[in-house]
Amino acid sequence: MDSVDVLVVGSGPAGSTAARFAAEKGASVMFIERRPEVGVPVRCGEFMPGMGEIMDMFPNLTDADEIFDIPQELRCLDTVGIKLVNPKGKVTLLDFEGYTTDRDRFDQYLARQAQEAGAVLETSCLFKGIRDGVAETSKGDIKYKVIIGADGPGSRVAQSLGLNRNRNPYPAVTAQVKGGFEPYLYMFFGDIAPGAYSWIIPKDGRANVGVGFSPRFAHGNLGEYFDTFARKNGFEEHSKLEGKYVPSEGPIAKTVSGNGMVVGDAAGQVISVNGGGIPLALIAGRVCGRVAAANIASSSPLADYETEWRRIMEKPLKTAASNKKLADTFAFRSEFSTNLCMGILGKRRMGNLIRCKRIFPRSLLPVPAHR
Repeated sequence: MDSVDVLVVGSGPAGSTAARFAAEKGASVMFIERRPEVGVPVRCGEFMPGMGEIMDMFPNLTDADEIFDIPQELRCLDTVGIKLVNPKGKVTLLDFEGYTTDRDRFDQYLARQAQEAGAVLETSCLFKGIRDGVAETSKGDIKYKVIIGADGPGSRVAQSLGLNRNRNPYPAVTAQVKGGFEPYLYMFFGDIAPGAYSWIIPKDGRANVGVGFSPRFAHGNLGEYFDTFARKNGFEEHSKLEGKYVPSEGPIAKTVSGNGMVVGDAAGQVISVNGGGIPLALIAGRVCGRVAAANIASSSPLADYETEWRRIMEKPLKTAASNKKLADTFAFRSEFSTNLCMGILGKRRMGNLIRCKRIFPRSLLPVPAHR
């Protein structure tokens, strides 16, 4: 039986980052991945906000360069803005710097960082559950002192620890298309992606294109919505569709239980209004890995993870979740209401929406009725 200080389940950005920082602090670390290859298949829009945008969203973050200093060769295309398109085709342009990447190469780079720090990677290794403090996997049992679940929105680790899973995640599919694209992200709203949006995210001679929807508002399957979007934009030839579920209601209530923690999508650490999760995975992954190592070295409480990631990220994430609920209530009922609400919000408030800021003062928000 293998035995380690810290076992990380999942090798995405959250898992690899947690593994790296736990190993750098001296813990023995194994991180396991159920697929044969890290980062494959790609199930993501592959966009990263620029440093200025990240710091604007998360002003309590410190030493950001340590996790966001990504090699230039992993940056496919620098982008300069976002174009929000309403159902009538009206475009609202937001200045928003960032870059696109290839998530397979990006994730593999993060996994190598963890391995260089001393963490051991085991691929084709499926986590099955926890029995008597031991992780059961498809490659045998693994004894651990701390376990970290970075295994996505349907986290088996969260379930094994008695933590909540994400409620109402929405499905999304993505594909790659060839062509020349201007350096702007496009987000299309309306019945083409009910309750969410469809996108064109430019790369180098390619683009990542996709559709997400809320089952609450949809009347068809995701493949049909993607086909409609592809035909409308001339994307008949594209790579194989890859799908995933995206947390949509903000962080789960608790991310620590006993000697376990969850991080990234498993913890609901995703921006509800746009599905963005890579920067949050890196931020929370670093906190999680360091807290795990400190627990091993000096018995520091794992609850420190909960306190620290919430100090950095909880306020903007809760604001984004609140804004998403407002959109569900007022904007996504029909194409007419989507057009109307986007017109009422205007450029400034839609910029706030994308950046996890309040779109209306508290005094203008609906007050729940007292019972």
